[in-house]
Amino acid sequence: MENYKIAIVAAMEREIAPLVKNWQIVTGQHEGRLYKFFEKLPVVLVCGGIGAEMARRAAEAVINLYQPAVVISAGFAGGLDPTLKAGQMLTPRHVIDAGDGSRTDSGAGEGVLISFESVADVAQKAKLANAYGAHAVDMEAAAVARSVEAHGIKFLACKVISDTHDSHLPPIMHFVNNGQFNTGGFIAHVAIRPWLWPAVIKLAQNSAVASKVLSEALASPNLGNAQQDVLLGSKT
Repeated sequence: MENYKIAIVAAMEREIAPLVKNWQIVTGQHEGRLYKFFEKLPVVLVCGGIGAEMARRAAEAVINLYQPAVVISAGFAGGLDPTLKAGQMLTPRHVIDAGDGSRTDSGAGEGVLISFESVADVAQKAKLANAYGAHAVDMEAAAVARSVEAHGIKFLACKVISDTHDSHLPPIMHFVNNGQFNTGGFIAHVAIRPWLWPAVIKLAQNSAVASKVLSEALASPNLGNAQQDVLLGSKT
């Protein structure tokens, strides 16, 4: 295996599509599951699916198959801080698991990301912000962090805001099964409910912007001095 120093774990390909469009694709198996890996030295990326368990399994797969020095949990997040706008990057120093309150300090970045079991609506976002002092919410980062820590390697979260603290989202989680989003079922559901169309259109627009911003950030050699320190191995 070549020296892939940085591994990125995302949930869905659409989050990082602009980044990996010209990368080499290989398949690998871990614990009976087949994964698609995107490779471009010194980086390897895997999309594990939606949710904590899928993220954990993907992290274990890429760690065991590639032995990276750093693992990055990358993807979309919902804003909890009213100042965070769609398309804004967040590299949180602290990642908290809302399930058990455990906390990971990446040693780089600023702010707090909370990982929650489901897509958070406006009311839930307010509760998470108040309870944890968090700036954004996702579903996967804490699970990736726990897996990475167990292997004694470095962890970093790199998230982009896809929906703000007051965004009213369509019923996304109803169409997630085994970590995969049922796009056809969701479209059929929305098609006959025109009152959902504005929220769906807004989310699609924000997601397109977020994907572009995230991909550019991950491809950039300048993620910030603190993040560079972690990625280049100067922090222990």
